[in-house]
Amino acid sequence: MPQVDDKAPEIDLVDDRGERFVLSRLRGERVLVVFYPGDDTPVCTAQLCDYRDGIEAFEGVGVRVVGISADDGASHRRFREKYDLPFTLLSDPGLAVARAWGCKGMLGMKRAVFLVDRDGVVRYAHVEALPIFRRRRDELLEAIRGLGEA
Repeated sequence: MPQVDDKAPEIDLVDDRGERFVLSRLRGERVLVVFYPGDDTPVCTAQLCDYRDGIEAFEGVGVRVVGISADDGASHRRFREKYDLPFTLLSDPGLAVARAWGCKGMLGMKRAVFLVDRDGVVRYAHVEALPIFRRRRDELLEAIRGLGEA
């Protein structure tokens, strides 16, 4: 699992629109990478809707939100449309990216949040011990603001 100050592992996955997403192409942007166990499940829905409701605050601190689960593009599209999620959802069906980020558990995807800075370096990392817990928007925004423009 990447730690704070480590170079972020590459993410090269297909998004919910069928387009290729490559993290390293976003140099110059700050990206909040959100690993979550599954679309349209209670805790994941609460988590991503919380981030949706604060999307202006994330944008206000210069952070782009990206979600990753093992679900396929069709599932992501339904989930995004049902809850009007304004961010990209990526499919990691084999959990290869989750493994590289330390987010592959015995039962699938672990819940985790990472902030990657403009230079591709991890500035915040949190992997939940249990999937019923989640980082709330206010906690993340406080941590991000505490980092300044890093």
